[in-house]
Amino acid sequence: MYVAAVFLPLIGSLIAGLIAFAAQGAVRADDKERKKRLDRASQVVTCGAMLLAALSAILVFVSVVVNGQDGTVELFTWIDVGSLEFSWALRGDTLAVLMVTMVTVVSSMIHVYSIGYMSHDNSVPRFMAYLSLFSFFMLMLVSSDNLVQLFFGWEGVGLASYLLIGFWYDRPAANAAAIKAFVVNRIGDFGFALGIFATFFLFDSVSYDTIFGLAESKSTATMEVFSGEFHALTVICLLLFFGAMGKSAQLGLHVWLPDAMEGPTPVSALIHAATMVTAGIFMVARLSPLFEYSETALIVVTLVGASTAIFAATVGCVQNDIKRVIAYSTCSQLGYMFFALGVSAYSAGMFHLITHAFFKALLFLGAGSVIHAMSDEQDMRNMGGLYKLIPATHVLMIVGSLSLAGIFPFSGFYSKDIILEAAWGAHTGIGQYAFWLGITAAFLTAFYSWRLLIMTFYGESRADETTLAHVHESPKVMILPLVVLALGAIFLGFLTVDYFIGGQSADFWKNSLFVLESHDALENAHHVPIWVKYLPLVVGVAGIALAYLMYMFAPELPGALAAGFQRTYLFLLNKWYFDELYDKIFIKPSFSLGRGFWKAGDGLLIDGVGPDGVAAAVRHLARRAGAVQSGYLYHYAFAMLLGVAALITWFLVKGGHRL
Repeated sequence: MYVAAVFLPLIGSLIAGLIAFAAQGAVRADDKERKKRLDRASQVVTCGAMLLAALSAILVFVSVVVNGQDGTVELFTWIDVGSLEFSWALRGDTLAVLMVTMVTVVSSMIHVYSIGYMSHDNSVPRFMAYLSLFSFFMLMLVSSDNLVQLFFGWEGVGLASYLLIGFWYDRPAANAAAIKAFVVNRIGDFGFALGIFATFFLFDSVSYDTIFGLAESKSTATMEVFSGEFHALTVICLLLFFGAMGKSAQLGLHVWLPDAMEGPTPVSALIHAATMVTAGIFMVARLSPLFEYSETALIVVTLVGASTAIFAATVGCVQNDIKRVIAYSTCSQLGYMFFALGVSAYSAGMFHLITHAFFKALLFLGAGSVIHAMSDEQDMRNMGGLYKLIPATHVLMIVGSLSLAGIFPFSGFYSKDIILEAAWGAHTGIGQYAFWLGITAAFLTAFYSWRLLIMTFYGESRADETTLAHVHESPKVMILPLVVLALGAIFLGFLTVDYFIGGQSADFWKNSLFVLESHDALENAHHVPIWVKYLPLVVGVAGIALAYLMYMFAPELPGALAAGFQRTYLFLLNKWYFDELYDKIFIKPSFSLGRGFWKAGDGLLIDGVGPDGVAAAVRHLARRAGAVQSGYLYHYAFAMLLGVAALITWFLVKGGHRL
């Protein structure tokens, strides 16, 4: 059953890929009926495989959590060379099966939604094949039993994201976004690979069980790096976290995430909710036995997470593209998860990861429904007054926004609040830093969530008449997945809070997460002052109230503030100028260096001295030799006489020398 949950998406992807080749033949033959049948076949195969995988995952999850039947499913020995020995295996503890269940359920809803959203696209089988392949690689990542298998899935989701972000490859912006995502992630993955090498160097193994069993004994070990002695586990954890920063779009390596919106909306939902960006969170939680022995690494994780949360929240407040607002929201929420991990509240971070998957997928797919209704319009400044025209989408977007803003009793209320309480309960300086930035980000999150709703659904319509004439509610195949996700956004937090972070948590998580007894932030979270408990809810309501004030009751206020604080507004609108800074520091110098190597190194030196130089010399000699060939007989006769005279002279000299 577990094997089916992991590998069914791969089977669906391979079949859809074969159908895609057949569909290309139908397009060339202009056989529209056959093309339509092949499109439908690819949708049925991939959606059916994902739904069966989700059902299998749920059954496995119940078996592991309720019946305690966890264990590792070993498929075969993968590598056995010297001390490097590990199998291709599926880890079956709570953390793994929880992630497998979340990925398959959310991904299956996105697959079904895609039937309607991509119905008019010319490459439906290719899209469905990529979507299922993305899901498979993420399942491979979360079910891994060793670091190499984890790296396989890690790189796989990077490949799939490149294919899906650049799916519409005839658009230059999509190609640029895909390349940007790929390159930025390769930067993070370089550190991640070094972390895996360092782990093998220290533990002589890449298997989780071996590494975790030796972690305590290696907690004081040192490692030589650049001729200096450093705490070995700190080096390893920081390198691994650098990889997580790239995958999970943390501050500094976040620049690819907003541009990923160039892909189709189902891709955005899959990347931001269930797959790629959650990989870094999962990896740190999985390797908690290593991170727990490095205070420095935990501080760095907390610092980066909290800083990312506030950075992305500030930027989200001024964006006008409906998908980019939600994208920056994802970046901010990932920051929450990371600083939960940083204060050793791993279960709280995973709790928010699961609830976030549902309400963020709901928001992205809801935004896709709006875009679908508005004939591909994404700028909220050209929307407004849509609540009467697309009422189902309107209600579902409200549900997702309430959960994102952490309003009681929606799922986000339970998972976000426990993170903030754990940060307070850490009783450390970095914990206080995370708490107060998290509170500020909570206020801004509620504000930009309602700014999005008000600009999209309320007030006077700002769309042109042609667009308004075509506004319509999405078909049932798109709305029904939103309803399923909305149920998770409403009830998941309330139903599971006791298992994730409450009295049942020890039995629920078993040994899949590790926390030192001295790291008691999560325990302290249950005993924080009452104002700490209610402050997130208060600031959330305040953020919603401010959005109503600025965008409904005093709509002239945003423009006045932007004009009065123009520099601040431009700073936020331009995303703190990270792209411009990187362009100046890295991209332009790299292009200049590359152009120099091309023109001077390759052109003048290598080609000039090498093939081009030899060819030029031969050409020159041939031209000089050709000049001798005048075509006049007396020239040739004269040359022959000179030759004869030279030969006679030579013989006479040689003969005289002998005498």
